[in-house]
Amino acid sequence: MSSLPSHIILPPLSSDGTKPRLLVGVSGGADSVALLLLLHDCGYELVAVHCNFQLRGSESLRDEDFVRQLCSAHHIPLEVLTFDTTRHAHEHGISIEMAARNLRYEAFEQLRQQHQADFICVAHHQQDQAETLLLNLCRGTGLRGLCGMAFRHGNVLRPLLHVSRNEIEAYLNERAQPWVTDSTNLEREAMRNIIRLDVLPLLQRINPRAVENMARTASHVQESLPYFERGVEQECTSRTPATRTALHEMLRGCGFTATQERDIWHAQTGRIIQSPTHRLVKDRNQYILYIYKEGATTYVGPLNERLVAIDQLAMKKGCAYFDADQLPRPVTLRRLQQGDRFQPFGMKGSKLVSDLLTDMKINRIEKERQLVLCDALDNIIWVVGRRASNLYRITEKTRNVVEFSI
Repeated sequence: MSSLPSHIILPPLSSDGTKPRLLVGVSGGADSVALLLLLHDCGYELVAVHCNFQLRGSESLRDEDFVRQLCSAHHIPLEVLTFDTTRHAHEHGISIEMAARNLRYEAFEQLRQQHQADFICVAHHQQDQAETLLLNLCRGTGLRGLCGMAFRHGNVLRPLLHVSRNEIEAYLNERAQPWVTDSTNLEREAMRNIIRLDVLPLLQRINPRAVENMARTASHVQESLPYFERGVEQECTSRTPATRTALHEMLRGCGFTATQERDIWHAQTGRIIQSPTHRLVKDRNQYILYIYKEGATTYVGPLNERLVAIDQLAMKKGCAYFDADQLPRPVTLRRLQQGDRFQPFGMKGSKLVSDLLTDMKINRIEKERQLVLCDALDNIIWVVGRRASNLYRITEKTRNVVEFSI
């Protein structure tokens, strides 16, 4: 058995102290071949998976044949998956690289469940970590982007994350194990390839340990992240982030672009900015975020109605009460519309509902979401949750009361 690279992180033992069953992604390149043989040397129960993305013609078939022979020689079960990657990319409007990644990880998880494996192991190593860090910096990133990749993400493990490419090749050379090379890794079309072929060698001329140092930095940031998250959580609870970093964290995963984040930071009160999934309003010194669904203009939900005799009436907060014998039926619950007016309780004249909400300092998105309850003549009798109408008010002549709530 060849010596293990010093920085490998072995998958954790199961709760009963046994070694877990592992699904291992194997492309045929040095990294994945080393990972498969390392885990095999350590006695783990393995299922290898090879993905043929049909992007490199005969070279893709060469890689598949190589992996088949490798697994056969070591008696390791193998699953081979073939994808029409180009078609998937076109159908979903994404890059080839993203299509391959999505197909790979979706298939890995399905096979993990099928084989009842505990984890999926992939062969990202120290140089991949440095490349990821630089990629995130080039694209613009918050603190999480500086974390790079984690050893564990859900069911996915990266045992070689702290192992250098030199260690990997030394391990394979020691056991006289060949590997295959993906010719597209030598092309300068993808940004990652440019970083790998041009940027990292230049940085290593400046400092031979540049890759190692960047990977170590990512680990330090990962360790610091929980403390950062607690601080951001406290700041964002009030919806008044005082820094652009806190705002970035508040909006993380909500689909806003970097340009939109900049606009949000400088927005005036009342400004609404929309992503594909969310809407945000700047309301005085607060940022208020809502989930957005295109075309969601009607209210779907129950209107609770209860008839009460006047001598048994006990009014509750959040409900509206009217003279049941005077109210024209049926009633209708709908969204507020432009120009809606009503006669607030205690007033003789009418008022725009939008003016009422402005007086109550209700923001624009809440105004759009505001529900009103109307009688059979389409008169607004309740600005739901805020103010009842003077129509059909309870008087000394009232005998039966209708109570509305939602």
